[in-house]
Amino acid sequence: MRRTPHKTLAASVLAAVASVAFALPATPAAAAQPTTSTRVADCTPAQVVSNGGFENGTSPWSQSSAGVITNRAGQTAHGGTSFAWLDGVGGTHTDTLTQSVTIPAGCSSATLTFWLHIDTAETTSSVAYDKLTAKIGSTTLATYSNLNKNTGYVQKSFDVSAFAGQTVSLGFTGTEDSSLQTSFVVDDVALNTSGGTTPPADSTRTPAAPSYTVSLSSNSTGTVWTGHESATFTNVSSTALSEVYLRLWDNYHGTCSAMPISVSNVTGGSAGALSVNCTALKVDLPSPLAQGQTATIGFDLGITVPSGADRFGYDGAFSFIGNALPVLAVRDAAGWHLDPYTNNGESFYSPAADFKVTLDHPSTLLVPATGTSTDTPGSSGRTITTATAAKVRDFAWAAGPFSKISGTSTAGVPVNVYSVSGISSSSAQSMLTTAKSAVDAHAARFGAYPYGELDAVIDNNFWFGGMEYPGFVLDLVSTTALTHEIGHQWWYGIVGDDEYNSPWLDEAFTDYATDLALNKTGANCWNSVSWASSAEKITNSMAYWDAHSSRYSTVVYGYGKCALHDLRRVLGDTAMAKLLKDYATAHWYGVSTTAEFKAAAQAATTTDLTSFWTTHRIEG
Repeated sequence: MRRTPHKTLAASVLAAVASVAFALPATPAAAAQPTTSTRVADCTPAQVVSNGGFENGTSPWSQSSAGVITNRAGQTAHGGTSFAWLDGVGGTHTDTLTQSVTIPAGCSSATLTFWLHIDTAETTSSVAYDKLTAKIGSTTLATYSNLNKNTGYVQKSFDVSAFAGQTVSLGFTGTEDSSLQTSFVVDDVALNTSGGTTPPADSTRTPAAPSYTVSLSSNSTGTVWTGHESATFTNVSSTALSEVYLRLWDNYHGTCSAMPISVSNVTGGSAGALSVNCTALKVDLPSPLAQGQTATIGFDLGITVPSGADRFGYDGAFSFIGNALPVLAVRDAAGWHLDPYTNNGESFYSPAADFKVTLDHPSTLLVPATGTSTDTPGSSGRTITTATAAKVRDFAWAAGPFSKISGTSTAGVPVNVYSVSGISSSSAQSMLTTAKSAVDAHAARFGAYPYGELDAVIDNNFWFGGMEYPGFVLDLVSTTALTHEIGHQWWYGIVGDDEYNSPWLDEAFTDYATDLALNKTGANCWNSVSWASSAEKITNSMAYWDAHSSRYSTVVYGYGKCALHDLRRVLGDTAMAKLLKDYATAHWYGVSTTAEFKAAAQAATTTDLTSFWTTHRIEG
């Protein structure tokens, strides 16, 4: 995703929620370190906060007064009907809410999430009169105040995996001064654990070579889709597969009691518990799948698109449906990768797969999609769009009365631009020209574009700059942003990576590719680098950046691409160009890691790069 300011709502509360810290013994939030995917097979993912939605009475929470956990009028729940309402009295007052939680010693990943809403009668823009703190144990992770008021709920996520093996008190404390109320409303508190300490027998990424077959039918507006999906996959690891996990990523956009993505009637396995805020569904296989064996699971699928110009949302008559199809999670030497969704960037990590997706929709809607599409008549007034895509990591589509223009790049790639109402024909034509130029420029540097056609969906209401999917991008009217998203076809799409734990491998590389495509040399850009702390590194994970969101784009995109420009100056233009093209070829449809790239770069020069990696804070 191209970095830009967050949604107005998210921005207004981001600083507040980011500062809420859960005090874990002797480890302040500011010292949080990046996660390193230590999720392993011997740890069953679990959610360890009880009654986090406050729907089942008060137990096991301890509250300072009977009114903290409530469903009374004046505030609303994030999900369900109940919530925790601290303060809001308008006089000197303190409310507390605590629960003892145990983070299992065998689980090395633990992610704390909750939703927070703050409203206040205070009018100051500079004085924090009323405050909310959040703790685990005796250490405060952060403090919110009346200065952090917002108009709705926002979810925050914290990596608390360093505290596995401890039983600690999770607590919220709200304090009000003598006048003017501030209400701190908390809901849907969760602490999801996964990972372990005993790795599988080998590091092979599995399941491999998935093949997805999907058939969906939409309502009259393209906002509700129902049908069936099946996934066929092979275990390539010497360690048997007794289960797989489906990632239902877009359940982040709802609640566990009102999920936008519903899976039912599972065949080929038994549906287990949902975890990671209902974005991970365990499916137990009938018998362990040995190395080389293939299996198929199937399920009925329902998708309800929420309102909002987002990568999953609708803007008026136009729906954007990214990350909606359940896809298989990856297991490797670190175990199952069950990272939480992040709205700052991406969490997505999946093997190259084949998709055949049939979309039955009203003929008044155009449906651009990943892969190559063909349209055939359906029942009266409807069209069936069949999209096929090979070796892609995900599948996305849109639906609406778009304006469409098409062209072909000089190298022969068919390009389609779909515009929402309000995009001028000249802007659409400009984006078509940009897309044709960008796809050829990137292909010349990294290898021929393999996905047939390329669809760009343009809407200036997107709160983000752009979002990449294989053969399909969402974007504003922006030459730089569109060139960037098309660059992701190589750095994430063709050359895959673990986007949650190594976001620099797609974002920094894509921003570097964007500079080259736009004839920017990055001269002296490293000279402006200023680190915020010793913990800040280009190679940090999204767990770190979600806790330090104001620095994410500066470091991962900006410092990341500047480091690659610096590496080019060390190696020389010719050697750097050869390095990246050879590296892309070697990892075509595979997965890149920081260690592999560092090794490839070192092999391309006689200069010892050890000090280069240290100076540029590239670890791994």
